[in-house]
Amino acid sequence: MAPAADAPIRCWPTSDALYIAYHDDEWGRPVRDEHRLLERLCLEGFQSGLSWITILRKRESFRAAFVGFHPEQVARFGDADVQRLLGDAAIVRNRAKIEATIANARATVALHDAGETLDALLWSFAPDAPPPAPRSLREMPAATPESEALARELKRRGFRFVGATTAYALMQATGIVNDHVEECIVRAAVEADRVASRGP
Repeated sequence: MAPAADAPIRCWPTSDALYIAYHDDEWGRPVRDEHRLLERLCLEGFQSGLSWITILRKRESFRAAFVGFHPEQVARFGDADVQRLLGDAAIVRNRAKIEATIANARATVALHDAGETLDALLWSFAPDAPPPAPRSLREMPAATPESEALARELKRRGFRFVGATTAYALMQATGIVNDHVEECIVRAAVEADRVASRGP
């Protein structure tokens, strides 16, 4: 069924309340908190080959399984934790992705030990000038030169499951870029949040 002429315009069509709330309240809003950034990075990795709504519906279970994605705690996970997580039907039971999440937590801790932050690292790859607003999903790139550079740097730092496409999805999700379509009902508010988060 086609949407009503006066229906609010969003970036993707959905009637799922969870997905609508994610689009309106989270996607593209700037994220600067370390464990929330780690969560987004890892969940983008888990999403590879799956639909995002699948991950979104399991997000609370992921948070429980990975102790809120607090890097210092996840970094201490060992073989017994991997086996526990492989038996957890509430998350995506993929060994490579589980081990990547632990590796990503350890890489984040290594950043902290070096006096750096995941926040500063990720946001350092924000484009100098905002790209033009896409008019549809078809105009959104799968990757950009910035996401390719970010992926290379993350891999150099020991992060896993962070190819250029995953890195760009992370940039979109955390407000490093604003890819809400031109006529989207929240694009302007998201852009204001994103600009404010970068400071003067």
